[in-house]
Amino acid sequence: MTTPRLNRRTFTSGLAASALGLSALPARAAWPDKPIRIVVTFPAGGASDIVARLMADQLARKLNSPVVVDNRPGAGGSVGGQAVHQASPDGYTLMLSNSTPISIGPFALDKQPYDPVEGFSHIAMLGSAPCVLMATPSAPIRTIADLESVARKSGRLDFGSGGPASIGHIYGELMRKTMGVNLVHVPYRGGAPMTTDLISGVIPVGIDVLTAYVPYFRSGQLIPLAVTSAARSPLVQDVPSVQEFGYGKLVLDNFFGLSGPPGLPADLVAKLNSACNEVLAQPEVKRKMLELGVTTSPGTSVAFSRYVRDQVALLAPTVKAAGTRL
Repeated sequence: MTTPRLNRRTFTSGLAASALGLSALPARAAWPDKPIRIVVTFPAGGASDIVARLMADQLARKLNSPVVVDNRPGAGGSVGGQAVHQASPDGYTLMLSNSTPISIGPFALDKQPYDPVEGFSHIAMLGSAPCVLMATPSAPIRTIADLESVARKSGRLDFGSGGPASIGHIYGELMRKTMGVNLVHVPYRGGAPMTTDLISGVIPVGIDVLTAYVPYFRSGQLIPLAVTSAARSPLVQDVPSVQEFGYGKLVLDNFFGLSGPPGLPADLVAKLNSACNEVLAQPEVKRKMLELGVTTSPGTSVAFSRYVRDQVALLAPTVKAAGTRL
């Protein structure tokens, strides 16, 4: 059998065909060339929505592209979370991620809808806000140490939250496990009705994200016991942290971040991370975030991914042990 000779004409024709084939491969268009969507897993008007809209406005200027907010609440944040988890990793669908759709909601459903760590590309940490432990003025509780003492002596202490599987609820369960006292959850449909009952003394203690409660502390209608961060919050500098009382295992912040679908290309992650950090460095953005009780936290995508992993490791077992179902 003879081997066909590869003459110059055949070789040149082959190269031309190969070049045509390569040029026919689809190239990724310059990004972004259409509006970017940030999914918020809560209704409009809350802290997550406000942070998302602030970031959307500033990112639109940095990226020279419209950035819109899409509110998709439900199932402890898992409705919006699943929409982003299943989206195409093209950089046009992102999520304002926080503790609810990442560390709590997925573990309070009968069937976990996604892996909150590996099921997303975690792009940038935006900031964090602590919860606050607070008491009605009529209760003999002025510090977190008082709270533990009263619960231990009485054998039971009720605490309110904004609802089942809320950050306040899960933090109370974390306290119960850590302190070894009988804290009993009283769920409400949001922070507003809980606040009404807490002020009137129907429940002795409440736990929620700090931001909305500062006016009640200033008026004396509620007593702040401690914030759940490692250091004091700039929003209420006279309120001690749980760390100051020696409760290091109870340090927990509700974070705000930007995440995308799994498999988001590394160059897009880098570009979005850089844009977020530039936005967070602006004094006016810092001021507006602080008004929400949010301390900005620029950093790398690697550091944010590590933060998410650590918080999930802390809260997922607590959610499961509490038996909360959404």
